[in-house]
Amino acid sequence: MDMSLIWDLFTNLIQASEHLNIDEDFRKTLIEKRSKLFPLQIGKYGNLQEWYKDFNDFEPHHRHVSHLFGLFPGREISPIETPCFAAAVKKSLEIRGDEGTGWSKGWKINLWARLFDSNHAHKLIREQLNLITADETNYTKGGTFPNLFDAHPPFQIDGNFGGASGFVEMLLQSQDGAVHLLPALPDEWKTGKVTGLKARGGFEIVSMEWKDGKIINLAIKSNIGGNLRLRLPNKIKLMNGVLKPAQGENSNPFYTTEKITCTDNDKAGAQSIQLKPTFEYDLNTQAGKVYEFKI
Repeated sequence: MDMSLIWDLFTNLIQASEHLNIDEDFRKTLIEKRSKLFPLQIGKYGNLQEWYKDFNDFEPHHRHVSHLFGLFPGREISPIETPCFAAAVKKSLEIRGDEGTGWSKGWKINLWARLFDSNHAHKLIREQLNLITADETNYTKGGTFPNLFDAHPPFQIDGNFGGASGFVEMLLQSQDGAVHLLPALPDEWKTGKVTGLKARGGFEIVSMEWKDGKIINLAIKSNIGGNLRLRLPNKIKLMNGVLKPAQGENSNPFYTTEKITCTDNDKAGAQSIQLKPTFEYDLNTQAGKVYEFKI
């Protein structure tokens, strides 16, 4: 976890320094130090190693999943860019199991959403919303009290915040080079509508409506301008304009990605990550303007 936290911090600072054109010497120091971080490792079971050696877990089903920070809330690991390490995270989650309470349950919802495993994320949401009375609390079974507080003994707000974050990650992600809409939509939510979600770069989902898993109406406000790269489950049209198919790297500095490489040895389990077909578009936006889209 320490390595992933430091990688995320250093990468954010390096990119900020590049875009602002400041602190060049400090940037070079960070790049050098980042290159010396202990790399991500895949263990003998195909899992993401928690430690520098491939130790056997003393308690394999323990609720903590801190070493998976690189997938969420970090951005070092991605099913799109680094499927080998995403597959290793998935294996780690399978070994640990779904049990847990509080922040652990909330974190697992977000992790499964980042893996685009929509129905697994939804399963954990249903478990987190399981009605629990005060005399039923324990550290393995998640749930929610009648007052909607998370039931981690005696109460943990992290479960509420984490669960809410998980809901959003299933509908919108923006850490991986694009505004990705409906990245982890479960079967139970085939038709719906949401308003007010926000993405990196000052983009606000004024409203989004979908039917049978396809976006049919969409309105996005660009608060600061810049390129809007949309990643969607279906084709869509811009009202009063033309969308261009996305090409190359996203020019918006808020969407700069950092590539890490999977070795040949690491690629073995990557096929366990299933990516659904998506469509990507680019739109140069103006600050303060709302853009409307339809199917």
